[in-house]
Amino acid sequence: MLLRSISCISFFRCLLLAALMLSSHWAAADSAETALMPGKVIEGHAKYEDECKNCHKRFDKAAQTGLCLDCHKETAADVRSHKGYHGRLKDNECRTCHTDHKGRNAKIVIFDKTSFKHDETGFILEDKHKTAKCEGCHKPKLKYRETPSKCDSCHQKDDVHKGKLGLECGNCHDAKDWKKSTFDHEKSKFKLAGGKHADVKCEKCHFDKALKLDKTFKEASKECNSCHRKDDQAKGHKGRYGEKCETCHNDRSWKEIHFDHDKDTKYVLLDKHEKVKCDSCHLPAKPLYKQNLSTTCVACHRKDDKEKGHQGKLGDKCESCHTEKDWKTTKFDHDKDTKYPLKGKHRDAKCDTCHKSGVAGIASKKPLEKLETACVSCHRKDDQEKGHKGTYGAKCESCHTEKDWKTLTFDHTRDTKYPLKEKHVPVKCKSCHLPDKQLYGQKLETTCVSCHRKVDQEKAHKGTYGAKCESCHTEKDWKTLTFDHTRDTKYPLKGKHIPVKCKSCHLPDKQLYGQKLETTCISCHRKDDKHKDQLGTKCETCHTEESWTKTRFDHQRMSKYPLLGRHALVSCKKCHTALTYKDASKECFGCHEKDDKHKRRLGTECQDCHSARSWQAWDFDHNKTDFKLDGPHKKAANKCYDCHQKPMDKKVLASTACGSCHDREDVHNGSYGDRCDRCHDGNDWKQVKMGTIVPQK
Repeated sequence: MLLRSISCISFFRCLLLAALMLSSHWAAADSAETALMPGKVIEGHAKYEDECKNCHKRFDKAAQTGLCLDCHKETAADVRSHKGYHGRLKDNECRTCHTDHKGRNAKIVIFDKTSFKHDETGFILEDKHKTAKCEGCHKPKLKYRETPSKCDSCHQKDDVHKGKLGLECGNCHDAKDWKKSTFDHEKSKFKLAGGKHADVKCEKCHFDKALKLDKTFKEASKECNSCHRKDDQAKGHKGRYGEKCETCHNDRSWKEIHFDHDKDTKYVLLDKHEKVKCDSCHLPAKPLYKQNLSTTCVACHRKDDKEKGHQGKLGDKCESCHTEKDWKTTKFDHDKDTKYPLKGKHRDAKCDTCHKSGVAGIASKKPLEKLETACVSCHRKDDQEKGHKGTYGAKCESCHTEKDWKTLTFDHTRDTKYPLKEKHVPVKCKSCHLPDKQLYGQKLETTCVSCHRKVDQEKAHKGTYGAKCESCHTEKDWKTLTFDHTRDTKYPLKGKHIPVKCKSCHLPDKQLYGQKLETTCISCHRKDDKHKDQLGTKCETCHTEESWTKTRFDHQRMSKYPLLGRHALVSCKKCHTALTYKDASKECFGCHEKDDKHKRRLGTECQDCHSARSWQAWDFDHNKTDFKLDGPHKKAANKCYDCHQKPMDKKVLASTACGSCHDREDVHNGSYGDRCDRCHDGNDWKQVKMGTIVPQK
């Protein structure tokens, strides 16, 4: 117990000493760790022994594995990719298996071959690999992880195929029995299943004179002819049908032929061609597949065409008319098979009538004759001798049909842009279409005046109404007019304008449609204007087309002088003595000068006192002026003329100074001016205002 206590005391002293050393300064940390190191590291780690931080991190045990992998990069790669022995371990802490500080010669890699689980490396030992010695695969001076896993790396000398089948030995062999192959021929490019090839021994196809069996297997040909050439020469086609036996035969039965000429070639055998033997078309002098046979009928039937047929005149396209079913029956339909259908009497015409040199030319090599489809190409002579002599152009079909040449189908209204109506219908073509030119070569104008200009000049309007005859006339009756000025123009005729003749407005020295007439009243009635332009150009403001003398002028709304009171009853002539209405004065005095009883002594602004309601009623108040009437002046209220003695224009202009009226009564003789009201009171002239300084005489 005593010894144990002494040992404990010593141990705690050591710890105390270490703690003092750590607390004194961190610079001495490495020396302290070295002092506490449990033992020497292995020889491979000796150079890192003085620096513990390379393998350890203070207070973090989990970081040790990462520090190990920083140096052991190959192992780190296995761990990251989860491959190899270390990459597949569930516990990947390095210190679990590898512990250090056991001395320089210590072995920290513990490997027991008997207990080692090889499956964890990714390479499972199966069958004969289980009994194989480790040294057989793991070579000396080579790390276990560097051992290759390919079969060829160990069995290259055993490869009887000499590498021609590749390095993936596992595709055919396994570790159970090397000599037995698992190769499936059906997975190759040459399948054996379903036919007689499945029973054939390998040596029959994979043949080598020295070895009897070609173990490279790559040298065997896939072509049928490579094995069956003798059969073809002795019993078959003798090489005439080429080397592609599979085109007709299969590996189930050589005699069974599956070739279908319709599906397997571009030339379908129909009707009588089905019974024809191959040699009839495929000549025996050349191999079947080396013959570039033409598919045209004439390639086989040229002799028949020359001896019994058309002698080459109808060209090489026999199929245009004939079929394989029956050579004598033709299927050619001129309507469907050409761009020119035969109609009417054309159906009875023989081919040679149009096709002078035969349907396809004299020799079969010449192309089909390109005939014109115009009627005149065949009937030009008929047109010159019996018809129109070329004057109506080349488009015979415009009027005639193949059914009957004499019956005309042309309809001028339907077939042209100019329909014939009424009296134009019976007119002969020559009347408009001059005979010295071709009918279709003439570009005739469709205006009326182009044909009727002479009539217009001699009997009608002489060109003054322009060229648009259809505006007034129709084809039904020339004399009946359809023109409606109200409907057909922007100026409707009303009232007395209706019976007015056209010439009254549309001057005869100019064309009717060439004149741009003004629609204002004044443009025609300027001479009739008795107002002498005083009321402007808008005559329609007061007048209408119904009656020029009746007016609709509203004095209240349309003038600047509304008629009020008694003025509303006054006739126009009372104020407007002449038709120059604007000369009338708007001033009262302009009309009532004779009625002025004041004789202008109260001015001419009558409206200041009087109104239009009643002349006798007036409401003038003198006190609302600049001179109020007070005192003795009140007595003079009805004696206006005592002060207003002189006639005046416009407003009354009278002096408000006392002296202007009382100058004779001024005892001061004007020495104190004319403003007597400064000293005197209007109520009593003799009374002087208080505070007034009376001057001494």
